[in-house]
Amino acid sequence: MRLADLHEDLAYASMRADVINGNAQSSISMLRNFEHALVFAAVFPRVELRGVGKTARPALMKLLLEQVRFYLELERAGLVNIVRREGDLRPGINLLLSIEGADVLGDAGDLLLLRELGVRAIGITWNEDNRFASSCMTRKDYGLTGEGEELVRLANELGVIVDVAHASKRTVLDVASISKKPVIASHANAAALKGHKRNLDDEEIEAIVRTGGVIGVTAIRETLPSPTIQGMVDNLKYIGESFGWGHVAVGTDMLGIDETPSGFENILMISKLVEAVGHGDELWENPLRVVNETLRADRVKNT
Repeated sequence: MRLADLHEDLAYASMRADVINGNAQSSISMLRNFEHALVFAAVFPRVELRGVGKTARPALMKLLLEQVRFYLELERAGLVNIVRREGDLRPGINLLLSIEGADVLGDAGDLLLLRELGVRAIGITWNEDNRFASSCMTRKDYGLTGEGEELVRLANELGVIVDVAHASKRTVLDVASISKKPVIASHANAAALKGHKRNLDDEEIEAIVRTGGVIGVTAIRETLPSPTIQGMVDNLKYIGESFGWGHVAVGTDMLGIDETPSGFENILMISKLVEAVGHGDELWENPLRVVNETLRADRVKNT
């Protein structure tokens, strides 16, 4: 079976648990059960520093480097393959490094450095506003700033996927309007099924769809119409039937959530999700299409 998961917090969880051989939510051992696995491996430098403000950027960068190094060490040990360009996917476990929130960047140009470290996706915000955009928790939705527009354009140029999970509505719409590459919401659900700040309304989903992007239905219990695997099924069907099955994906947030939905206790339950929804081919091919189309920009530039 194949797995494409747009958000797992392997590095974050490694700071407090065994994510190599562990059996909680997800692990390298569990991911070996898939013939092909493509996992967007989150780098979350805000851990343990929530709310500390801009003065903590050196500490954020230190955490970022520690988490990136964790993934590089997995690759060095032969446990995973890190996806850096189109065509890099191999049988087994493939990780695509993804920054959760651009707070760590001093300016858009820092993306040049992150790309050299292997980062191939970046979330514009986490749950706090930053110099690039307003977040889903904002008190005043100002959308993308001028620096945010520069970041999106540079990401397109460098072959880095832009992620609007955790972003405000105006930010989502602004990103979708200027991006020349598919935009993703790596882990979010439909506001039509459950009103929650992290969920996307139909206008936001439609904007992402127009870019050729995908929405990764997530296992965050609070964002589901019911805290069960059926709540995830309902979201997949709603987005697929309303906006097209070519734009549906899964972004579990495994290892980043305290409790999973009932019936979806770990990543191996993907088989039950696919069985209930069908469209297993799309749940693999849609993320792969976005990865190839975006990372192709890098390959063309360097040939």
